[in-house]
Amino acid sequence: MAFESDKIMFEIYKDKLYNQRFRVVYYTELNENNKHAEINRAMAGTSYYDGFIKDYRKDEAKKIIEDIVIQLNEGNMINKEEIRKRLKEYIP
Repeated sequence: MAFESDKIMFEIYKDKLYNQRFRVVYYTELNENNKHAEINRAMAGTSYYDGFIKDYRKDEAKKIIEDIVIQLNEGNMINKEEIRKRLKEYIP
């Protein structure tokens, strides 16, 4: 049985302070050591896409997200509908 908590909140954002590159942060996987720095960094950037992925098969979903971030950083613009389509089977 899947629970509401069996999902991971993430955001793809453009880093405006350091190198103008796209990054991803998995909010619900942050710990006390890194959560403040990572959240502050994401908040200082420009949000591009946010959502949830299922905890089940999260490694597959993260690979897709990482590929999207790489493509964005290579200058290939991927719209939000395309991101949703790629992640369709991993979205709760």
